[in-house]
Amino acid sequence: MCGICGEISFGGPADPAAVRAMMGVLSPRGPDASGLFAQGAVAFGHCRLKIIDLSEAGQQPMVDPELGLAVVFNGCIYNYPALREELTAKGYRFFSTSDTEVLLKAYHAWGAACVERLLGMFAFAVLERDGGRVVFGRDRLGIKPLYFAETKGRLRFASSLPALLAAGDVDTAIDPVGLHNYMSLHAVVPAPRTILKGVTKLPPATLLTVEPDGRRRESTYWTLDVGPRPEDAGVGEAEWRERVLDMLALAVERRRIADVPTGVLLSGGLDSSLLVALLARKGQRGLKTFAVGFDAVNGVEGDEFKYSDLVAREFETDHLKIAVDPARTLEMLPATIAAMSEPQMSHDAVAFRLLSEEVAKHVKVVQSGQGADEIFGGYHWYPKMAGSTDPAADYARVYFDRDHAEMRETLAPDYLGADDSGDFVRDYYARAAAKDPIDATLQLDTQVMLVDDPVKRVDNMTMACGLEARVPFLDHELVELAARVPAALKVRDGGKSILKEAARTVLPAAVIDRPKGYFPVPALKHIRGPYMDFVRDVLDRPQARERGLFNRTYVDHLLADPDGTLTPKGHSKLWQVALLESWLQTHGI
Repeated sequence: MCGICGEISFGGPADPAAVRAMMGVLSPRGPDASGLFAQGAVAFGHCRLKIIDLSEAGQQPMVDPELGLAVVFNGCIYNYPALREELTAKGYRFFSTSDTEVLLKAYHAWGAACVERLLGMFAFAVLERDGGRVVFGRDRLGIKPLYFAETKGRLRFASSLPALLAAGDVDTAIDPVGLHNYMSLHAVVPAPRTILKGVTKLPPATLLTVEPDGRRRESTYWTLDVGPRPEDAGVGEAEWRERVLDMLALAVERRRIADVPTGVLLSGGLDSSLLVALLARKGQRGLKTFAVGFDAVNGVEGDEFKYSDLVAREFETDHLKIAVDPARTLEMLPATIAAMSEPQMSHDAVAFRLLSEEVAKHVKVVQSGQGADEIFGGYHWYPKMAGSTDPAADYARVYFDRDHAEMRETLAPDYLGADDSGDFVRDYYARAAAKDPIDATLQLDTQVMLVDDPVKRVDNMTMACGLEARVPFLDHELVELAARVPAALKVRDGGKSILKEAARTVLPAAVIDRPKGYFPVPALKHIRGPYMDFVRDVLDRPQARERGLFNRTYVDHLLADPDGTLTPKGHSKLWQVALLESWLQTHGI
């Protein structure tokens, strides 16, 4: 788990100074070591968080002179021991015990198609020394990020967007399509776009090959098909429950691999509680678990400690509760926003930032429950899609923060174009292989919304504290299995029915049958007092007024009635507007 960056020049040597500037921003992602490699037109930089092979032999950028390859890699390959054995049998010799070297040898043995053999989360760049070709890859579910900026005959890449800004020469003009997406799709800007015109991101499950003369080709090596399979016609509910639990147990076991202590982020909800239960069933004792809570505001509870305490007692974990003082939440907002690669409106970002800061004092690796709702149908809008004859329109009603009509009131005329978010969703449903509207929606949420909302948020906030988060529910084999489970078994009884029923063999009923909760930060949903002062200050600054993204009448309306302007998902539209402007100001845009 690390931060990677680099530059490819198409007209002279690469600029190591630009790479060092990016490394300076990425250093919190990898505080344990750093390295820079430059050869002619290519320079790689790396900031290392030591998780597997703590010795200097695992240092990056990793260069293998014998094979003529160099690599920078962020993530973890969970099946690297098995791949190492296979490569050893083919005659490869190893100088480290790292998964990075296994990736390097795997690339040499099988080419870019080696990604199809990898079980894990990853973003990497491989340089072929003799030909000068660079190959980039990103994992199937986009767990690890990879951003690009092209400037004056150079292509730069980094694990975070702010790192690219540090290298300079980035077009920071607002992309109107990205802005429309941000304001409609709950801050999601689908790849390859970002909120800025001059920065793109590699889509999940994608390989990008860059030749020395600048020619490029991009290919998708995996896609998710959600829906029934003919071979599953005779599979009953009991067997689905067994398959799901067995595969989740395998996913959790895979993510135990580390040379440092590990733990679990335990909210007390079904998903994180299942991770704890399955680890306990595997015999892990004294597991470190962590929960965070906030003060209630306007009747909205700010913690779920009674549930996390129950699970911690049941499985005898070494449990730490972090009760956050309201002043600490406000104090952490600037650092939270600075850690965002892209603006993320969900108020639980600050919760993850505060939690990660404390957890990193105790462990370097945690497992977390993100992804379960998307792959097992846990959100409230999935049942509403049943039988839809116009799924794009129905999805927009239950998911979009604003429709295009409200966008006309929201955005200044210079930034308002077509209904870009509506067009994106309509096109997605039109191309979806799934015939059932629930299945098509699960695919959209898993391959797009999940990647650029909860998964990105967890990566940004944990890595800002040098903490590696692993997400078993996004094991691609588990995701493929969940995709085959009939939609009715997922969305029944309030959602995630098949997962809940599978969990009854390992979890107390009180955890399974409780009302669905979220990671609550009430102070950013019902904005009051110093939080309102923070928001008003951001929106009244000269930068905000001169930038003019929003119609001022609309902004004044939000300021006057923040509680009356929540999104369909229950988030503050005022916070969404202020967060974007604060993010731009934080990063000097």
